[in-house]
Amino acid sequence: MCAERLEHRESRASTSEQLEEREAIVDSKSIDFAAVPGTAIRVLTSPASFFREMPKSGGYVEPLVFMAAMGVVGGVIQAVIALLHLHAVAAAGMGVSAIVVVPIAVAIFGFVGAAVLFAIWKVMGSQESYETAYRCGAYISAVTPITTLLGILPYAGIVVALAITTYYLVVASVEVHKLPAQKAWMVFGIIGALLALSNVGAQFAARKAASRFEENAKVLQQQGEEMRKSADELKKQLERMGKGR
Repeated sequence: MCAERLEHRESRASTSEQLEEREAIVDSKSIDFAAVPGTAIRVLTSPASFFREMPKSGGYVEPLVFMAAMGVVGGVIQAVIALLHLHAVAAAGMGVSAIVVVPIAVAIFGFVGAAVLFAIWKVMGSQESYETAYRCGAYISAVTPITTLLGILPYAGIVVALAITTYYLVVASVEVHKLPAQKAWMVFGIIGALLALSNVGAQFAARKAASRFEENAKVLQQQGEEMRKSADELKKQLERMGKGR
């Protein structure tokens, strides 16, 4: 009887602890939203000390909120860029889409990106968990506003953006995962170079295709103009023939 009561108390205590943990996870009051800008500045200006002191665990909510916030900033920047290059109505539509879609995409693909980083770091010899990899990737998203602005520049923009991201990945590799800097630079440098070549090639192909499209459009326009002139000339000749009769 005493054993049953003891098991019952332990069960209630365990359930109570689980509920408290869940409440702590979903309690938005524990997240200091005002600290997001300061955290981003610290990541960008003092990455080594930030990642050295970064908690390797503590849940996904805080880094997820930070990543989503960086996505919002990136979306706003994209909206402003669209406003400068497009008609106001079209720009407003793209702006709203960027502000809404970008943070959601960042939040979703953040988990996928963390899985990729986790696999890479594991192969490199890291002993850290997936959560630690996720936290690293989430806080590295502080570069999102910078890389979004760099996206304005053709070709060079993506190269510089990838170089910046590579630097922060190397810092996280050294400070959090305790990996040799040389190995981190080699692995992420190669990955960054391959991504840069791929993106530059894609941009070149897209611009070449756009140029061909414009040339074809001009040719079609000229042909249409010539056909219109020929039709007008034929019409005049027919009118003259009718008057001659």
